[in-house]
Amino acid sequence: MATSITNADDLIDLRDVIARFEELEETEDEDERTERDELRELLDECQGNGGDEQWRGDWYPVSLIRDSYFETYAQEFAEEIGAIPDDARWPATCIDWEQAARELQMDYTSVEFGDVTYWCR
Repeated sequence: MATSITNADDLIDLRDVIARFEELEETEDEDERTERDELRELLDECQGNGGDEQWRGDWYPVSLIRDSYFETYAQEFAEEIGAIPDDARWPATCIDWEQAARELQMDYTSVEFGDVTYWCR
C-alpha cells in the first residue's frame, strides 16, 4: 500500500498520486473514498498542465511544488542547471530569490490541493 498523499508536502510526484488513486479506485472504506475523491480533484486540476507523464490518455506534470516552498525550489533549480556556479561570489550571492521565484512562476500553472496552492508545468 502506498503512502497517503497530503498537501503538507513541499514536493509531490504526480506518479505517486496516480499510483495511490489507482489503489483506492475500488475501495469501500469511507475515509479512503474521501482520499480518493481529493486525489481525483487534484488529478483533474493537473490534467493537461504539463506533458511529462501520460495516464489514461491525458498528459500530466510530474512535479508539484508547494507555493510556500517555491522560492527554495527556484534557488535549487538555478544551482542544478548551472545558472549559479559552485564557486559563486558577489554579486551572484546577492540574488533576490523572491523575485527570481516570481519570474520563474510565470512558466508554471497553479493548482489547488485542498486549500494549498501548488505549481506545475
